[in-house]
Amino acid sequence: MKILVCISGASGVNLGLKLYNLIPSEHERFLVLSENAKTVFEKEENIFLDNDIAAAPASGSFGIDITFVVPCSMNTLAKIALGITDNLITRSAQVAIKEKKKLIIAPREMPFSEIYLEHMLKLSRFQNVIIAPPVLAYYNNPKSIEDIEMFMIGKWFDLAGIENNLFKRWK
Repeated sequence: MKILVCISGASGVNLGLKLYNLIPSEHERFLVLSENAKTVFEKEENIFLDNDIAAAPASGSFGIDITFVVPCSMNTLAKIALGITDNLITRSAQVAIKEKKKLIIAPREMPFSEIYLEHMLKLSRFQNVIIAPPVLAYYNNPKSIEDIEMFMIGKWFDLAGIENNLFKRWK
């Protein structure tokens, strides 16, 4: 599978990078960084900058199977919900929607305003779009931030159909 991870400038950019790094090696992976997120990371392989609207993930013919937006800022969420494609992240999300490919969005804000909730509801009505904020659980008995992150990433992988043993499952 071809997997695209888009990281917007919301709090939690390290969680998006960790998700990207944990994608099993049998999958081809690509990373898009927003202008704000790129200040956090150094350049790595298969990384596109958000202002490169002509990069491969901007086209449905490139064949991305799963797109993650982790974390997703409320600005990016609104643009995706309204069909605004002014950067590579929003364009890639629109490609996933139009191509009926899985799009997993992890909104990072609290509390959610009515406007944000309306955008999430609108997007969740598309069969291929999953709204999955980074929400922790206690049944896996987390002992560290790492445990909490592994739980969230494992749940996102579950939603994407990526096998994993990143967290203790419910018994």
